[in-house]
Amino acid sequence: MKLCRIVGLALAFVALTGAGGKPDAHAHTERCFLDALRAVETGGTPNGGLGAIGDGGKAYGPLQIHKGYWQDSRVPGSHADCLTSREYSERVVLAYMKRYAPESLKAGDWEKLARIHNGGPKGHTKSATVKYWAKVQKAMK
Repeated sequence: MKLCRIVGLALAFVALTGAGGKPDAHAHTERCFLDALRAVETGGTPNGGLGAIGDGGKAYGPLQIHKGYWQDSRVPGSHADCLTSREYSERVVLAYMKRYAPESLKAGDWEKLARIHNGGPKGHTKSATVKYWAKVQKAMK
């Protein structure tokens, strides 16, 4: 059983039993979303995608971040940091989404966010990103 599913079941149990207060289901889903992006982008590579270079040398790390995407995120550091750090790559993705789709991030509209990750700020409007979303959605289950 996938970790996201296990954590989701545990959160549901906590919510039903009242143990430990109200769980943060959004944080769990955000974690699953980021894990699903990594699985789609570099899931079959060694080291969880660390060191992965794709798209003809343009996309770096476990989330395959291009330089323009990194620049748009405005996260301090360098594009090369995406290559060696999953945490840094995730900060870049979340900052990018906060810039281009803050309402979707807050609402957990994972389809729109996945399509933006794949197709740029207006990626959610491009038919070319529909198949990408289907892969991410499958990885989230």
